Amino acid sequence: MGDVPFLIMRWLHLASVATLVGGLFFGSLAASTVGVALETAVARFRPWLLTAMAALILSGAYNLITTPGHTTSYRIVLAVKLLLVAHVFAAGMLAVRPNNPRRARQMTGAFISGFLIILISAYLRRIF
Repeated sequence: MGDVPFLIMRWLHLASVATLVGGLFFGSLAASTVGVALETAVARFRPWLLTAMAALILSGAYNLITTPGHTTSYRIVLAVKLLLVAHVFAAGMLAVRPNNPRRARQMTGAFISGFLIILISAYLRRIF
């Protein structure tokens, strides 16, 4: 029974990452276009972005707290990952503003950082 909360939080974390990074990837491809369709898509993505960010904070904190005994190397790499997370969150929030002329650049940068976060997460999973 002790594995159930861990599995739920792990699933929540992975589903949120997929939603956030996938949405940013789509947005980076579509953001070079302009028009009502893009603004509608961004408006529909905004609540998903906020929900994914909240779920990532919750599940990430849970995962960190429930897995003690991290090494100094792990913490250093985790700090780099969290700085990239801050970039994704900030750029994502800016990118979903209405009528944003810098949307393509912000979404592309956030997607690249998100992709790097996934790579770092795989590495952290390996050394833990």
